[in-house]
Parts: sequence; structure tokens; C-alpha cells
Amino acid sequence: MAGIGSSNYWEDLRKQARQLENELDLKLVSFSKLCTSYSSSRDGHRGDTSDTTPLLNNSTQDRMFDTMSVEIEQLLAKLTAVNDKMAEYTNAPGTTSLNAALMHTLQRHRDILQDYTHEFHKTKGNFLAIREREDLLGSVRKDIETYKSGSGVNNRRTELFLKEHEHLRNSDRLMDDTISIAMATKENMTSQRGMLKSIQSRVNTLANRFPTINNLIQRINLRKRRDSLILGTVIGVCTILLLLYAFH
Repeated sequence: MAGIGSSNYWEDLRKQARQLENELDLKLVSFSKLCTSYSSSRDGHRGDTSDTTPLLNNSTQDRMFDTMSVEIEQLLAKLTAVNDKMAEYTNAPGTTSLNAALMHTLQRHRDILQDYTHEFHKTKGNFLAIREREDLLGSVRKDIETYKSGSGVNNRRTELFLKEHEHLRNSDRLMDDTISIAMATKENMTSQRGMLKSIQSRVNTLANRFPTINNLIQRINLRKRRDSLILGTVIGVCTILLLLYAFH
């Protein structure tokens, strides 16, 4: 290899590697944005109305994807070739004393190449999976729209009949619930009425059996009424006296 023993050869290879790595970094960022915008535009198109359209149509994005994939693959191939040349240089005679430092630098460039390669294949795989899924969904949607447009009025009538049937079922359900509540309320009131009649009957029975107790209860009630009248009269007189005192 020409110039393999020169001190500038290694530095030239490192410059080439760094330049390719910088280009790859920028390309991969743009490539990732393209894949993200492709997914977003597809999502926007699914929820699209007549006044909303994606910035880039799918065919344009597909062409950009293919172009950028080829460019990134070419850059990865060039970076791989530069790394191979750097590996040959580290194994060349006369570089033994610097071999540890050179191998460390070479390994770092190899790791960067591996990371870029992995990122590229991951992003590309995601893009292809999204495109395949969206193409499948688009085909299904197209079949559904074709079926709807072919059925037309019959489908509309069927939908109206189904909605009306659902409304009738809901009304019947509400009526059944109302009747059930009314029946439960009636049963509860009947039960309470029976309990009150039973209590009243027992009280009357006790009063008839023990007339003395009945007379005593009547006297107690009369005394309570008398006490209430006396207390009311006292309160009224006190109130009148207070008012007279306040206004004089």
C-alpha cells in the first residue's frame, strides 16, 4: 500500500472516518425525522377532513425513504472501508510501539460504525413495518368504502332501522325498571301499613284490658295541655311587659 509507512496516512484515515461519521449522523437524524413524519402524516390522514391534508403525500415520502436509504448504505460502506484500512495500518510493520493507542482509536471508530449501522437498520425496519401496516389498513378501508358506496341507500336504511330498534329496546328496559321500582314501593308500603295496624291493635287491646291505665294516660294528656296553656300565657304576658317596658 502506497504511503502506509508515513505518519500522515493514519491522520488522513482518521479525518476521513470522522467526516463520514459526521455525514452519517446528519443523515440518520434526517432519516429518523422522515420516518416519524411518515407515521404522523398517515395518522393525520386517517382522521383527516376536507380541510386538512398531510404536507407530503405518501409516494413522495416513499421516494425520499428509498433515496436516503441508498445514501446511508453507501456512507456505511465507505466508513467500513476506512475502518478496514485503519486495521491494516495497525498491523503494518513499524507501528508496534503505537499499536495500543492505535487499536483503541480503531475500536472507538468501529463502535461508532456499529451503532450507526444498528440505528439505520432499526429505523428502516420500523419504517417498513409502518408502511406495510398502513398499506394493509388502507386496503381494508378501501374495501369498506367500496362496500358502503355499493350498498348506498340500503345500508342507510338498515342503520336507521337498527337505531330505531335500539331506541325501542332502551324504552322497554326503562319501563320495566320503572314498573319494578313501583311494585317494590307498593310492597314496602303494604308491609308498613300492616305493621302500623298491628301496633294500633295491640295498643287498643292494652287500653281495653287496663282502663285505669287508659284513664291515667288521658289525665296525663290533659295535664300536659294545661301546662302548655299556662306556659304559653306566662310567655305571652312576659313578652307584652317587655315590649311595654322597651317602648316606654
